[in-house]
Amino acid sequence: MRIDIWSDVVCPWCYLGKRRFERAVTGLAWRDEVEVRWRAYQLDPGASREPGDLRASLDRKYGPGAFDGMVRRLGELGAAEGIGYRFDRALRVNTLEAHQLVAWAWATGGAAAQDDVVERLFRAYFEEGANVADPATLAAVADAAGLDADDAARALGDGRFAGEVAEDLAAARERELTGVPAFVIEDRLLVPGAQEVETFTAVLERARQRFVASP
Repeated sequence: MRIDIWSDVVCPWCYLGKRRFERAVTGLAWRDEVEVRWRAYQLDPGASREPGDLRASLDRKYGPGAFDGMVRRLGELGAAEGIGYRFDRALRVNTLEAHQLVAWAWATGGAAAQDDVVERLFRAYFEEGANVADPATLAAVADAAGLDADDAARALGDGRFAGEVAEDLAAARERELTGVPAFVIEDRLLVPGAQEVETFTAVLERARQRFVASP
């Protein structure tokens, strides 16, 4: 069963949703039938490649106290999924190059390699305070995932996956996705947000019966 996940590297709900979704899939008797592909979405396309102040940006966008509210709520939810959010380290940066790395990982190593790169990008951004717009950081993520860091750097340098990222962004608009994470099953069913594990499990079981297992 094919599942496309629209997500952004700097989206804390996407990191939480990834962990919950993975727990749900792990519990499925037919988990080996699931193929996941990560797709690009930008929550803050106007962000610069030079690091900025995330707190100031969120408070301007959503109102005073938005940053602190996010920290309190997601800190507790993340801890339950083994995520150690460090919002005090997180930076406001553009994610186009990070999405290009994710697309490159799919082309280079398939679903497993792409998933590993996505996980490492989330961890780098939310737990280590890394600048995920920095080419050297992105090459290091590729290397840590067991991929060719030099090839990753070349791919980012020549922008060979920029078109694929643009297509993902366009596809999100066509599907009228206004937030992430967005889990699209068999290109027919949308599951929005970081659902509880039990919800993911129930939806996946129903989707398999409806789209895959039925004659």
